Amino acid sequence: MINQNNSPDPTKNVTIDDDKKLMAIAQYVKGAQTGHKTLIPPLEQWHPEHCGIMDLQVKANGEWWHEGQLIKRQSLINLFSSVLWKENDTFYLKTPVEQIEIQVEDEPLLVNQVDQVIIQDQHYLQLTTTTQDLIIVDAEHAIFMREYQGESRPYVHVRFGINALIQRAAFLHLVEMGQLQENAEGESVLTLQSGDFHLQLGS
Repeated sequence: MINQNNSPDPTKNVTIDDDKKLMAIAQYVKGAQTGHKTLIPPLEQWHPEHCGIMDLQVKANGEWWHEGQLIKRQSLINLFSSVLWKENDTFYLKTPVEQIEIQVEDEPLLVNQVDQVIIQDQHYLQLTTTTQDLIIVDAEHAIFMREYQGESRPYVHVRFGINALIQRAAFLHLVEMGQLQENAEGESVLTLQSGDFHLQLGS
């Protein structure tokens, strides 16, 4: 169980026992997952107090850093990604008793694999993140382009307002699965289909 302050200060930096908090979150999620590595806890049903800011940063290249140290254990990153929560454009790690703010440069998830799967005789695009999220592309989980630091980058919506950046190799695989054409303005447009869902991505 994670300790909860009686009067949490949302602006207070959490510096004491951050390692213990990280491990406590990991232990909680291990129990909540019931052995399934991709199971996401019911975060939308939890309404904990905001308990400050943790020195935890997810960089734009997908690296997770804690107090200036790179987190190398993929199993820990997978666990923490399953309790990611976004609220008012701010990212948190969320449990039933604490909601701790973290820093995210762009988006906290990365897609590194693209597949086609057949569901009830229809072909769907399936994206897999480096943290083992499986995303079937549809109207609620659409692929879109957005600018980051002057570069147009492809993303897909995952959950709770959180998106995943589609890495270059995975996006090139998507291009191979779709149709690349030029519009009336001479811009390249990629057309993709997933089930009955059609989408077009500009250059």
